[in-house]
Amino acid sequence: MKAVIQRVSDARLYVDKEVISEIGRGLVVYVGVEQSDTESDVIALCRKVAAMRIFSDADGKLNLSVRECGGDVLMVSNFTLCADISHGNRPSFTNAKRPVSDAKVLFDYSVDVMRDLFREVGAGGNVACGVFGADMRIVQSNDGPVTVIY
Repeated sequence: MKAVIQRVSDARLYVDKEVISEIGRGLVVYVGVEQSDTESDVIALCRKVAAMRIFSDADGKLNLSVRECGGDVLMVSNFTLCADISHGNRPSFTNAKRPVSDAKVLFDYSVDVMRDLFREVGAGGNVACGVFGADMRIVQSNDGPVTVIY
């Protein structure tokens, strides 16, 4: 799996000019599902995202996770993260999970796992998601900026 994790002060996701999901302070996580990915890869990614200490504590140090600071998470499927541009200028997406229905199953599972991780610690944050396969527009206010590639 590949993921781009961005700390945000807020984000909104639109499909056909309609707001589908929105979050306050938290993380936007763009997820690319690759051919070899399994449920254990999903669990590893979600645990890492939920536990990453990229929010400031009272001393201004990056010591808090999104769950510890009561933040939200917006999960967005993004097969273009699986692009290979090592040969030529047109990206190849042969690394993206096929069939697409299998990729959707793993992406949906990632949203469920993230929600479970928030519930198990009583975190107050919201876990929202985009629409798999849709043409989405995401408006986000990056905070920091803090961006991590997984």
